Amino acid sequence: VQLQASGGGSVQAGGSLRLSCAASGSIFSFNVLGWYRQAPGKQRELVASISSGGRRNYSDSVKGRFSISRDNTNNTVWLQMNMLKPEDTAVYYCNLRPLIPETPNYWGPGTQVTVSS
Repeated sequence: VQLQASGGGSVQAGGSLRLSCAASGSIFSFNVLGWYRQAPGKQRELVASISSGGRRNYSDSVKGRFSISRDNTNNTVWLQMNMLKPEDTAVYYCNLRPLIPETPNYWGPGTQVTVSS
């Protein structure tokens, strides 16, 4: 399984960015696609996730500003980020978690998001 992310960049506070991630390979139909982020000196944290059934989960810090969506046919996930804040600055990672016990997660390469004040 490979994950390819795109859409990072630099933006001023209050701006918007849209991240996308396409998964390819042998993918179990029942899975969760998500976005994590890691800021310098901090642990990686969940930003948002969406299951193959459409259930969404957001961290409190992004609720009301970020929106996650997916296309099950193409195994693609998007993260629409609005009203960005400097504290959103981080490397964002796409994640695929098959809903099979004892199965590893898959990670894409990170994409940098920088929000200036």
